Amino acid sequence: MHVALELKELYPDETVLILERGLLPTGASTRNAGFACMGSPTELLDDLQNMSEVEVLQLFAMRKRGLERLRARLGDAAIDFRTEGSYELLSEDELYAKDKLDYLNSLVQPITKGIAFKQADEKMSSFGFGSAYTKGLVENCLEGSIDSGKMMRALNALCISKGIEIRTGALVSCFEEQTHDVKIWVEDPFRKTSMTYSCQTLSVCTNAFSKTLLPNEDIVPGRGQVLVTAPIAGLKFKGIYHFDKGFYYFRELHGRLLFGGGRNKDIHGEAATEFDLNDAIQADLEQKLQEIIIPGTAYTIVNRWAGIMAFGNKKAPIIKAFGNRVFGAIRMGGMGVALAAEAALQLKTMIKERH
Repeated sequence: MHVALELKELYPDETVLILERGLLPTGASTRNAGFACMGSPTELLDDLQNMSEVEVLQLFAMRKRGLERLRARLGDAAIDFRTEGSYELLSEDELYAKDKLDYLNSLVQPITKGIAFKQADEKMSSFGFGSAYTKGLVENCLEGSIDSGKMMRALNALCISKGIEIRTGALVSCFEEQTHDVKIWVEDPFRKTSMTYSCQTLSVCTNAFSKTLLPNEDIVPGRGQVLVTAPIAGLKFKGIYHFDKGFYYFRELHGRLLFGGGRNKDIHGEAATEFDLNDAIQADLEQKLQEIIIPGTAYTIVNRWAGIMAFGNKKAPIIKAFGNRVFGAIRMGGMGVALAAEAALQLKTMIKERH
């Protein structure tokens, strides 16, 4: 939807159409945990093992610009943006990260213009985390949370107000770029046939599901398992939290606890586009819930789901032209909330330069 809004701004007199295969955006758009993430210290340090400082900073800056653009576009109230604190729990093996905070702060300072990370060990006992795992705590001064459902409703309403057309239940089966336009085939499940659309430019923005339309691209789906509890009386913390290089994440949500992650427990098995629950990972989440997050606290699980993200050999998203008239902003690497608005702006710039 961010791309549609950018294109409508670029071509106000043209028809901009969104083809959405579901009744609403599913993937990770509405099935994410609502983290407005910049990256935790252990995640960034892990990135630096595989990426240059320049590449890490570029991605960090893109997240920051994307979140700023999202908030400016929709307003904090519309997406329930909150800054109630963001922390990373450190295990014994990760205490090295505390010695790297000055380095990380210096690295990102040209982007943040201030302190990004600081030690917060003094808060561990008040939060009530399991001491067997939690040996250190680092505060992230840049992150917040959103309500993903409210964000999608706000985006939908804004698109409609701008005259953008939205077709739901429209599964694009294939496309063909031609000299003067792009032909798109959309499955019609009622007539058991296909409808054909024609457009001047096509933008593919279906993240993990883009592999069906762009089979040669480096896109690997990755499911994120999530569970949500009933309200927990006396929950000791608010805000958002990470541990284990960002593979696990949890937050307080109106008195409930939302907890997700564990993809690293079964990377191969979770590289799937079916919205199935992984029983082993769900069990792992419950164990960590009991031992690390709320030890000794009674809880009831009221909901579970899986959201599908997109990854690849590189962590940066794919924003490129696939032809003269076909473009894409895909492979958000689990950072779609933060990256989407900025990726859309970059894609608009690319389309403008070519058309």
